[in-house]
Amino acid sequence: MCGRYASTRSPQELAPLFQVPDVPPEETLAPNWNVAPTNDVWTVLERTPRDEEDSSNVRRELRPLRWGLVPSWAKDVKIGARMINARVETVHEKPAFRRAFIRRRCLLPADGFYEWQQAKDPETGKVRKQPYFIRPEDGQVMALAGLYEYWRDPAVKQDDDPAAWLMTCTIITTDATDTAGRVHPRMPLALTPEHYDAWLDPTHQGPVELRTLLDQPAGGRLDVRPVSTAVNNVSNNGPQLLEKLTP
Repeated sequence: MCGRYASTRSPQELAPLFQVPDVPPEETLAPNWNVAPTNDVWTVLERTPRDEEDSSNVRRELRPLRWGLVPSWAKDVKIGARMINARVETVHEKPAFRRAFIRRRCLLPADGFYEWQQAKDPETGKVRKQPYFIRPEDGQVMALAGLYEYWRDPAVKQDDDPAAWLMTCTIITTDATDTAGRVHPRMPLALTPEHYDAWLDPTHQGPVELRTLLDQPAGGRLDVRPVSTAVNNVSNNGPQLLEKLTP
């Protein structure tokens, strides 16, 4: 799974990388070195604004969404905490994800992601989970493959009330290989820049073709470093979480 990651680049940095024409007027999200489920995260997507009748007027946007997909049919938003990942092997057929996979795909910019491996403490002999930070060797941004969905809050009466609609997202994962696979059996999938347009295009709806766009982050050229267990606590944040742990 991918249950924690880092996303610290500003909208001004991300917009040109993903060819987003309009930078959000306000930086609504602070840099986050410890992104956790249900946090708001920067997401790149293409959609027709809800207040426009012309469905062909698709726009590419950079906007904050809540991490943890809440299906449109869900009775409660709490289900989103269990929907932070979608397995690529079944994403096209699972009821929670199949419609979004065809129509509502997105990218989640990330500096890297965390995974945990069981290790024995040399001092106490007890088994503990050692966190690792995994990032591209060249330090470039990762475009994690994701899906997004709309959820209508029944407690809000008016459709045009901004509070009536919640937009959420999930990250697609696959079997881990290479260096990442030695830490954890699963890893997020990513896209290379030449595939951004096809993945985000809501009119591109062929499941087989869509799956061929997905790739290992950084083509498998990843730097894996042990980091402090401070990242285990979601209240801890800051660049110190990415520092390599020295024995």
